[in-house]
Amino acid sequence: MRGADARSSGSLPVRVILMKDQMMFTITKQFAFSASHQLSGLDENHPCARLHGHNYIVEVELKAAKLDERGFVRDYRELGPLKSLIDDEFDHRHLNDVLGHDHPTAEQLALFFYDWAHDRWPEVSAVRVSETPKTWAEYRP
Repeated sequence: MRGADARSSGSLPVRVILMKDQMMFTITKQFAFSASHQLSGLDENHPCARLHGHNYIVEVELKAAKLDERGFVRDYRELGPLKSLIDDEFDHRHLNDVLGHDHPTAEQLALFFYDWAHDRWPEVSAVRVSETPKTWAEYRP
């Protein structure tokens, strides 16, 4: 049972959240940037072997068993440093140069952003990266 309605001394129902070990609060925030890349090791006819770009979406997921004293898993505004990193270092850049290798895939980006964000906010539980509206790569340890 996730929750129960209880009646207080008044007549309004009060929602009581019953906490169990497997129950978690989850929040997500999306960030966007545009960048180019070129993937090596692919067949020469593969479209990703050519220089091309995407409008990326990065989605960061945070989880906590309990909310803080303000009622948050984490205040979304505290994720501002990730927005700054994306805007300053990734937006309108060539990802091969930014990441320093020739395999800047969505999977590699998800791992990079997960490591960066989890080092700062221990509630980070996963990062998803989209290159197109129909494709997502996720890193979740």
